[in-house]
Amino acid sequence: MPWNDEYWEKEEVLPKKELEELQFKRLKNALTRAYDHVEFYRRRLKEVNLTPEDIKRPEDIVKIPFTTREHFAQNYPFGLFAVPKDKIVRIHTSSGTSGKPKVVGYTAKDIETWANIVARCLYMVGVRKGDVFQNISNYAFFTGGLGFHFAGERIGAITIPAGVGNTERQIQCMIDFGTTVVHATPSYALHIKEVVEEMGVADKLKLRIGCFGAEPWSENTRKRLEDAFNIKAYDSYGLSEMNGPGVAFECKEQQGLHIWADHYFIEVVDPKTGEPVGEGEKGELVLTALTKEAMPILRYRTGDITILENEKCACGRTHPRLLRILGRSDDMLIIRGINVFPSQIEHVLMQIPEVGDNFQIMLTRQNGLDEITVRVEVRDEIFTGEIWDLKELQQRIQERSTGKAKRVIDLRSV
Repeated sequence: MPWNDEYWEKEEVLPKKELEELQFKRLKNALTRAYDHVEFYRRRLKEVNLTPEDIKRPEDIVKIPFTTREHFAQNYPFGLFAVPKDKIVRIHTSSGTSGKPKVVGYTAKDIETWANIVARCLYMVGVRKGDVFQNISNYAFFTGGLGFHFAGERIGAITIPAGVGNTERQIQCMIDFGTTVVHATPSYALHIKEVVEEMGVADKLKLRIGCFGAEPWSENTRKRLEDAFNIKAYDSYGLSEMNGPGVAFECKEQQGLHIWADHYFIEVVDPKTGEPVGEGEKGELVLTALTKEAMPILRYRTGDITILENEKCACGRTHPRLLRILGRSDDMLIIRGINVFPSQIEHVLMQIPEVGDNFQIMLTRQNGLDEITVRVEVRDEIFTGEIWDLKELQQRIQERSTGKAKRVIDLRSV
């Protein structure tokens, strides 16, 4: 049951001092569980002559070594579990596209905690009992499907396990069932938008809330989705290693994603040195899971680049906010000495009305210098038969594009 009409739980508005005390208490508990029950962590901490008792204040967390994706591979499949297998009730994994997948396990209490965190997120953006929630997400090993599904049901929304694909059927379900809330990746939502326009059924939709995540997207993509579906579009952030979705989520202010400090210890570090960056500076997000029984992961380097904002939000929640994920530290390319992230070109292109929703970046090298070619989809109405119209559009794109998109083909080593 919700705490009140505005907040799912009272922890969302804890005074900052109380929130910090709760966070540190849970940090100590998580560190002790990891040290006592995970051989990998006990060994790692002993290597640096550290015990849980040595962490006496929040700042001491920097003494703990980082956990990385390589450590998941080294401990595949169950080496990071802090409980015996008979306590595990569910397993999810990452995609495993570049080797062994990252395996994450959940106790019954973990499932309960996770569902509550995501319910907190959905309730924050206005999802209520009686809403029709169409979860357009993979229900297999990917955490996005079940993570949102259980949360929708917990709130009392009519929850549709729509899965992914079969776009025309998805749209027909929206019409027939009166869907009011959707969850999807922003790129698939853009595809749904195109099919809705082709079918000419936009006026039959009853959508009011869209939750989008699992990949970087820009403010201009948000505007396109909001205008197309007449909704409020909210950014979602999560990762399997920290449960899945629900780690951070936008509120109705849409001024950054509240990251739940009662469940995660949050750091932002320099991607190269691992040293903490100053407040308001860009860096790599590092997270420690505070309330996970099965896997109390310590100082995990997410690879996601963001900025942390600690100023209290107008919505009244006291938890810090992440500014929009800029990209991944391992996606970042250095082009002629300039750092370029996937979302930068998307942000520019989505401001140009004549440009469609799809684009591609080609990276090549000529005479020892890196070259970027941007291929864009152009809307049908632009083809007037006049080559000068296309030349003029090309000129405007060239003037405004200074980054790299998320759809990248790197041919520089070919």
